[in-house]
Amino acid sequence: MSEADDKRDSPVIAEVMEDSVQSAVAVAGHPIHAMMVHFPIALVFATLGADIFYWWTADPFWVRAGVWSAGFAFWFGVAAGLAGTAELVLVKGIRGRVGSWTHAIAAMTLLAIAGTNWGLRLSFEDAVLPAGLALSVLAALFTGLAGYHGGKLVFDHGVGILVDPNE
Repeated sequence: MSEADDKRDSPVIAEVMEDSVQSAVAVAGHPIHAMMVHFPIALVFATLGADIFYWWTADPFWVRAGVWSAGFAFWFGVAAGLAGTAELVLVKGIRGRVGSWTHAIAAMTLLAIAGTNWGLRLSFEDAVLPAGLALSVLAALFTGLAGYHGGKLVFDHGVGILVDPNE
């Protein structure tokens, strides 16, 4: 007997799998959250890159670049988070999966780290080393964690994919 058969035999898993996981917040069938998350992900890593280059070169350009990328990472993350939260609240099939909550908690923690990183840079320009760099590394780690769980939702659970659950 395969693992898929084992899952279908479990009444709890069967009940969760009955609910649709199609996106409720979409444009022409394309989930907005999935379209938006690429921007904060890229900007978190851009901020880390700016910090590393500042550490390496001591060129103040990288401090300014880090402030901008940290700010945009935070605000694009807030926008993506709002779309993701709407999906979580509106779609029962998404809400019923533990992985959805794990992804949400990791993403909210990431937003807190990104906001702290940006606020630190706005308030104390010279705080890039070591605090800003440490926050950037932590943000990159949480980006990986949230991304891993988000990817599992899409690829393992079919969240946001335009497929009928009965197919």
